[in-house]
Amino acid sequence: MKPSLTAKLLQVLSPWRNAPAWHIAFSGGLDSTVLLHLLANTEHLPPLSAIHVHHGLQAAADAWPSHCQLVCDSLGMPLRVMRVQVQPGASLERAAREARYQAFAEAAGAGEVVLTGQHRDDQAETLLFRLLRGAGVRGLAGMPLHRPLAGGHLVRPLLDVSRAELEAYAHAYQLKWIEDPSNADPGFARNYLRHRVFPILAERWPQAVSSLARTAGHLSEAQGLLDELAHMDLQGADQPSPFPWLELPSLALAPLRELSDARQRNALRHWLTPLTRLPDSDHWAGWCSLRDAKADAQPLWRLADGELHRCGERIWWLPATWSECSHATVSWLDPQNPLELPGNGRLEFIGKTPEGPLAVRYRQGGETLEVPGRGRRDLKRLLNEWGMPGFMRGRLPLLYQGEQLLAVPALAGLWPGPVGGWQLHWMPQRCDQGLS
Repeated sequence: MKPSLTAKLLQVLSPWRNAPAWHIAFSGGLDSTVLLHLLANTEHLPPLSAIHVHHGLQAAADAWPSHCQLVCDSLGMPLRVMRVQVQPGASLERAAREARYQAFAEAAGAGEVVLTGQHRDDQAETLLFRLLRGAGVRGLAGMPLHRPLAGGHLVRPLLDVSRAELEAYAHAYQLKWIEDPSNADPGFARNYLRHRVFPILAERWPQAVSSLARTAGHLSEAQGLLDELAHMDLQGADQPSPFPWLELPSLALAPLRELSDARQRNALRHWLTPLTRLPDSDHWAGWCSLRDAKADAQPLWRLADGELHRCGERIWWLPATWSECSHATVSWLDPQNPLELPGNGRLEFIGKTPEGPLAVRYRQGGETLEVPGRGRRDLKRLLNEWGMPGFMRGRLPLLYQGEQLLAVPALAGLWPGPVGGWQLHWMPQRCDQGLS
């Protein structure tokens, strides 16, 4: 006997039955209306609420929050309307989606679940759309059933349900939903596939939608195996950094070099996925250039959301925000308290603080430093001796007393501190970049 839509839904959602709360992404369209109605009429679930994201992209949308409120009121469902600003760009669809999921992330608390209404037909469209764009296995795996979202989870419980099943349910219960006028515009890529391409495919292959959705499932399983392989390959490269105070993602290069080119790319895709949008196939030549450069070249590979640097036999990820550092001189008026450096962490003294007017400056070239037991040494040579990554040298805060270079914090601990009995401690800016 074929299971009911409610039974299928609850089976998919069983891993999250103990979540603190479930939030239903409620656009007012067919898919989310059916999802909302199904859950509102089911007992013994976590606390339920609905979220309506108002993009403000068309005049017709101004009436949708009121419709959603009426539906939620009739079902006794709390509703939160979130208005978002869609950033202009080449793809309005993508910008609206990013704004929407950012709103979902803000709404979901720790361990809470956001439920969206994408179904089997949407999955088939996603696969074909990405195939036409030349996506790899990860892209062709389509939309995952679930993924992390901020401190909670995003779950798509209807991915194995066809649009026809949702329409049958909606008509059976006489549900009313919104028809977004933009869904009929073939100028949008997905609409073109939905209204022009899939009807032709279905004439020749009636099971095209379910077959494509099934293929996405196979590719998702294949991607899982690639992720396991990447995890094993990255274990050898995930060696402790020689600079533990520098909290940037990094990997040892030598273990990666031992892998085939395909396994290198697979491992790097896995490692870079939480940090940046990945490059297309043509841009992977940048990785080869970085990997094969001479040891003293210090090459970099620019990606969408930052840069991958190589320093010696190690690669480092620098997010785009990392470069936002002021190099202006900063006076340290109260050395008893830590000094905040704009975009560059903070400094503090350990031990007795030195006398006199103090200031923090950055490298100009030609600096020398008095090293206890070694005399005056050229700062550049000291940095080379220590092996400090090149991208950090311009950010290194230098402590001056008048015109005298008094201390360099990152060198503290390599030799005894100054006679005054103090050391300068630097806590660089943290790299807290999450999902891109």
